[in-house]
Order: sequence, then C-alpha cells, then structure tokens
Amino acid sequence: MNREDLIALAKKKAGEHLLYPELICGIIEQESNWNTWAMRYEPLFYQKYIAPLIQRGEPINHTEAHARATSWGLMQVMGEVARENGFGWPHLSELCDPFVGLEEGCSIFGRKLAAAEGNVRNALLLWNGGGNPDYPAQVIAKAENYK
Repeated sequence: MNREDLIALAKKKAGEHLLYPELICGIIEQESNWNTWAMRYEPLFYQKYIAPLIQRGEPINHTEAHARATSWGLMQVMGEVARENGFGWPHLSELCDPFVGLEEGCSIFGRKLAAAEGNVRNALLLWNGGGNPDYPAQVIAKAENYK
C-alpha cells in the first residue's frame, strides 16, 4: 500500500471507531511515519510489565515475552497492551498488517479516550505512557496536516 492508501485506510478505521481521523493520522505520523513494518523493542517496558508476569509463573515463552515488550506497526501498538485488550492472533507481528494494526490501535485508543473522559490531550498521554509530556502537542501539530 502506498501512503495515500494508508491514510485513507487510517481515516476509515478511525471513523468506524468514532475517532477523529486526523488525530489517528497524527499518531501514525508521530509513531511510525507511515512505516507499516515499524517495530521497537522497549527493554524498560519488559522489566516493568513483562518480567513480573514471568516471575508469577505465567506461561509465556521467550519469543512472546519479548514481542509483548515491542511496539508494532503504524500506530506502534505495544504487544502487551494488545494482549491485555484481547488481541488473539497467534503472532503479535500481525500488528504490522495495516488492517489488523489499525483495527487494534483504534480500538485501544478509543478506550484511552474514554478513560480520559474525552480529553484528547490526556488520552494521548495515556497512549504514550506519559513518558513524553510534549507528545500530545507533537501529535496534534501533525494531525493538522490531515484535515
């Protein structure tokens, strides 16, 4: 898919989830710059969220454990967040498929927006994990390009 097709798909998926299409496009530009194959392993995420699961004896193999500490695809959905939200595909790398990743990412962002009681800035902080206080402004600035 070319960039224009990805933008159209992102806007369609956002609309299906009653989200602002330009905001989803801003998230994508910020997170992956429209690279469907983007992935990033987060060792601190692994230590904080995945290692305790393993220590409690949850049946997670080595590959799955590291995949859960990786962000995937256009929206850079964290593997563990996808699993917590019911992502049932056998491999988290499926999140790199634009149709799959956008469906999951929009679903999760919709939950973040609901948790933030509709406050876009707070939802973006939740999406980003709060690690970058400038994240909402960065995404909102990029979203302007998709109106």
